[in-house]
Amino acid sequence: MAEALPLEGITVVEFGGSIAGPFGGWVLAELGAEVFKIERVEGDDSRGWGPPFYQGGSSMFHALNRNKRSVVADLTDPEAVDKLKRFIVDKADVVLQNLRAGALVRFGLGAETLLKENPRLIYCNLNAYGSRGPLADKPGYDLLMQGLAGMMSVTGEPDGAPVRAGVSVVDEAGGFWCVVGILSALHRRQATGKGGVIDASLFETALCWMAFHTIDYQLSGRVPQRAGSGMRGLTPYQAYACADGHLIVAAPNDRLFARLVEVLGHPEWARDPRFVSSADRAENRVLLNRMLAEALSRQPRGYWQERLDAVGIPAAPIQTVDEVLAHPQTEAVELLQPTADGVVKLTGLPLRFDGDRPPLRWTAPDLGRDTDKVFGRG
Repeated sequence: MAEALPLEGITVVEFGGSIAGPFGGWVLAELGAEVFKIERVEGDDSRGWGPPFYQGGSSMFHALNRNKRSVVADLTDPEAVDKLKRFIVDKADVVLQNLRAGALVRFGLGAETLLKENPRLIYCNLNAYGSRGPLADKPGYDLLMQGLAGMMSVTGEPDGAPVRAGVSVVDEAGGFWCVVGILSALHRRQATGKGGVIDASLFETALCWMAFHTIDYQLSGRVPQRAGSGMRGLTPYQAYACADGHLIVAAPNDRLFARLVEVLGHPEWARDPRFVSSADRAENRVLLNRMLAEALSRQPRGYWQERLDAVGIPAAPIQTVDEVLAHPQTEAVELLQPTADGVVKLTGLPLRFDGDRPPLRWTAPDLGRDTDKVFGRG
């Protein structure tokens, strides 16, 4: 980008491990902040979460730690802690941490201590279960939150076992909420000159994603159930098996439904009293989906895709990762950015500023590559 990145000049210190904190730090780094990732002597656990590996780190580590700096610090060493504290007080705008609750406080690097010396500092805690309550001190992972907050109870096939989402949605969303909080606090600091403390958690993130399910239960008294690829209240709105694979069809309003059944050769279904309105279709979704599935199964995905596209009905095939990478739309948006050696393409930030996407400046750093920048040895 010819223009400066939005967060250039902002210094972030990330005490982040695994996925959640590093995801937030990754977004800030992509936006131009100088992110110093503080790691143990042995490094972030996710460095070893492979195979596959690239440049000495796991694929997961490279996905979430590009454009950052790596600093090794032994937090049990008082001298190292003192130098790190001075760096934060003198130079940092933001601290983002997702260590176990209370860990940094014990080392003298908690929010209260640092804000006393630098009132402009923005200190963001990403806890597992929240800053209060009976589970506040417990460690946690994405999978636990998907279970505890009820997400797994509504994910998967109705007659199948509970399953987690195929990506770490709670971890990544938790990191993203930290970014929202940090950007908001930076904006507030411009007006007030003061920093402050932000508290986010994985459990609250997962609970937030369950918002309409929790409202549904309170209003209906019915415990929400798993609906496969579908969604309560919207029919048709799911994947259907065609002759050569699954196609997602989204026709959840009366106009789209009428067009869909016309394409399928059954215009009379739109006049059937069981399917006239959205509420009728939701009430009779099992029967309707059986009828739709039988009709769609007679032809391959491409056959139906062409015809649905022609009448403006949203549809898309369920693709595997290799198909995603080969898709012309993936190529066109240029979200995947090649490394200098051309070995892989890393995923960039899904934003453009004045037409330009923030670039890949460097890949995830070797362990301790930038330690001297913090400890003053170079």
